[in-house]
Amino acid sequence: MKLFMAMLKENENEHCPPTKLLNLAGQLCQELQSSSPSLEKLVEAMMGCKNKKYFLTNIHVVRACVSVHIHKGQHDAACRLLEYCEAEEKDELVQLWHEIHYQRVMEKHQKDCLTPLQKFRCRKRNPPPISLCPEGLKMRNYSEEVRQRLRRFAAEVTANPNMKQREGLARDTNLQPTQVYNWFANYRRRQKS
Repeated sequence: MKLFMAMLKENENEHCPPTKLLNLAGQLCQELQSSSPSLEKLVEAMMGCKNKKYFLTNIHVVRACVSVHIHKGQHDAACRLLEYCEAEEKDELVQLWHEIHYQRVMEKHQKDCLTPLQKFRCRKRNPPPISLCPEGLKMRNYSEEVRQRLRRFAAEVTANPNMKQREGLARDTNLQPTQVYNWFANYRRRQKS
């Protein structure tokens, strides 16, 4: 830690910190995860320097910064940090984004954990920003073409297809038979309401 602080002070006026310093930051963040006061001191030092954006290319540093912000109850600051960082591990960043929001909900409702349904709702209400998923969010909805095909079948043939009909529709729409079964069950439920 002392070596890192000395190197950080020595390189504070450099345009880009040396790779050795960046690697040491990542290594320290990994090692200090359980030691909160030392980790807070380390994060404070990195985020206080003018070249902090270079440190935020390392996923271990990002994770440590988010952890410190959550520990302090600074959820918005943690979210802004994720939007700003340039780490390449986008899946992990999205997971961190969700963890921040799970923590916020748990604190709001004074709970120790969330059910899968609560987590699902939390993800739906707080989708990650475009900067974390440039290819867009994965949608679990079927394409408009598939939905039209299924709706047409429900309207013209039956809303309660038998197994043979479901298997045929599954082949035609490139879905699994259970997906077709569930779609029709949901369709019938929507029609009732």
